[in-house]
Amino acid sequence: MFKLSAFYFFYFTLLGAFLPYLGVYLSSLSFSPAEIGQLMAVLMITKVIAPNIWGIFSDSTGRPVYWVRLALLFAILGATGLVISQSYWGIFVTLLLLSFFWHASLPQFESYTFKTLGSQKHRYGQIRLWGSIGFIAAVLLLGQWFDNAGLEDFPWVIVGMFVVVLLSSFLSRDQQFETHTSGFEENFLSIVKRPEVLALLSVSFLVQVSHGVYYSFFTIQMTELGVSKTVTAWLWALGVIAEIAVFWWMAKLFLHFSVRGLILLAIALTVLRWGITGWLETSFAWIVFAQVLHAASFGLFHACAIYLIDQYFTGRHHGKGQALFAASSHGLGGALGMLIAGYAWQAGGASLSYSLMAFSAMLAGFIAWRWVK
Repeated sequence: MFKLSAFYFFYFTLLGAFLPYLGVYLSSLSFSPAEIGQLMAVLMITKVIAPNIWGIFSDSTGRPVYWVRLALLFAILGATGLVISQSYWGIFVTLLLLSFFWHASLPQFESYTFKTLGSQKHRYGQIRLWGSIGFIAAVLLLGQWFDNAGLEDFPWVIVGMFVVVLLSSFLSRDQQFETHTSGFEENFLSIVKRPEVLALLSVSFLVQVSHGVYYSFFTIQMTELGVSKTVTAWLWALGVIAEIAVFWWMAKLFLHFSVRGLILLAIALTVLRWGITGWLETSFAWIVFAQVLHAASFGLFHACAIYLIDQYFTGRHHGKGQALFAASSHGLGGALGMLIAGYAWQAGGASLSYSLMAFSAMLAGFIAWRWVK
């Protein structure tokens, strides 16, 4: 399992460099909150299309690792635009290109991971937690670096880390999986139309919408409150450490509790988290507690959702199912959440932004309670 874990480690190391610091890097270039929200949305909107295109290619050839490598190669070429341009439209095009190929890679590696695990799918959490460890390593080291040296090196850091992720993909074997199935397999659209599947996709979409302000503005929020980048990095890391604990105990949680019950618990704690972050931001103790709730809002919810997606989409639909989940949640949901966050932050600051995010999570909770099985 080392080879699988290594890819997750380096992939999320890159995410730990990108997500917490892109917003503050854009702010350092004097972009407005609305413009930052727009650019962050561009980073996510490509998840709506790219994973689905790559999912079709991967499922048709049965070679997910090949398509992971190809996507990462093109992502490296796109990322060089960060070094070349600091204009709004230059960064817009750069984020559009690099994110299209970057976001195409992970769902196919998720599909590869589940196919490799076979009957040991419950071990997914123990592999995925290495991604969380990579995220922590990146966010802490870069927090200190950017505190001391500023953000001028941010573009070069991103390009370099893309190269490392590509190299890590060569640890996994480019094996070909069987693509033909029995004639009795349900077609893809029929699976998607099932009420429990539509409900899960809708809930995942709304939960990711609710994370929009956190991913776009949390570092900026802490900076405006006078918190250093190093301390802010530790706050990000705290959330991911809590997430790691969930991934480690996930197999036991699945044995003792229903997945539906765990999803409802995760959403309830997500609502609580955004309420605290938006309205009690001046209390460092409450912010620390809210960061611990990342274990629920991301870790617990993601593990439950991807577990169900793996059950719903099987055989030749596996890659497309993972891609559809990524597109509807992290893609469309993430992009809309970031776009809303940008305008809400400009209009009413943290309290308005996080209130809207909490409402999105509450709506997700109602749908989950009514339809998720």
